[in-house]
Amino acid sequence: MTKPDRPDNPEPLMITAKSISEAYSRTLLHIMEHPGNEIAPLVLTIDGFGEGYDVPEDPRVRTALDALLGSKKKRDVEDVAHTIFPQRFWTMAQGDRAKLFEFYKMAFPFYRARNPKANGKGLYFERLMMYGRGPCDGNQLEWILSQYDSRPGVRRSMWQATTFDPARDHSATAQLGFPCLQHVSFVPTKAGLVANAFYATQQLFDKAYGNYLGLAQLAAFMAHEMGIPLTRLNVTIGVAKLERISKTDSAMKPLIEAARACVAPPAPATQRPSPSLRLAAQRA
Repeated sequence: MTKPDRPDNPEPLMITAKSISEAYSRTLLHIMEHPGNEIAPLVLTIDGFGEGYDVPEDPRVRTALDALLGSKKKRDVEDVAHTIFPQRFWTMAQGDRAKLFEFYKMAFPFYRARNPKANGKGLYFERLMMYGRGPCDGNQLEWILSQYDSRPGVRRSMWQATTFDPARDHSATAQLGFPCLQHVSFVPTKAGLVANAFYATQQLFDKAYGNYLGLAQLAAFMAHEMGIPLTRLNVTIGVAKLERISKTDSAMKPLIEAARACVAPPAPATQRPSPSLRLAAQRA
């Protein structure tokens, strides 16, 4: 029996970042600078979130990636993020989560009909709030928030939601595009909310950045509804793969340059001489 061309017991790669752009950039550069096209497993931990529930990004990385995705006829970052959290619906709802859920219920049949091949089994946010069974009519997010608001000291294992459903998703089909995200959990701490997500596999080129953005937006929504800051997002990926584009593709160059600029240490500030030193120099 031929052994797979990978380490039998690989150590996790841990990436610490201050933004989703930095996390994506460090992951991409690691792939580009090492043999192969997989990282298994990959663990990301991201902080640096502000108090206003906005998700900071590096526009250079986002712009370069969206341009590359467009040239390869792939969905842009916002479209991928929308599968995990519909940020534009949350903006339309103006802070009313009941309206957010209502907007999504109205829109989901359209998403499924528009792309039955990709969305026929569902979407991540649909599984989180329309799972099909359970309390709150299967709305796992509403259940978590309602229990968080109900009383203090509730067990922390209650704050988790699943997207994988064995009844629907255990299949012998060779390739399935959904669901790769298995579950999410939310941990309120004294510093704020820590969100955790687990992927069995993840496509680094056309999905990863949108995944990170959608997860951060979901976590920011939950933190907002809990009335606490978002302090950290952790993402564990069993196998992260760079597929559907070659590492040697020349079209990757602008994205690689943007990624390197994103992770480069800030240039040291030029120190101006003090007034007394300038005066001394003029007298000399």
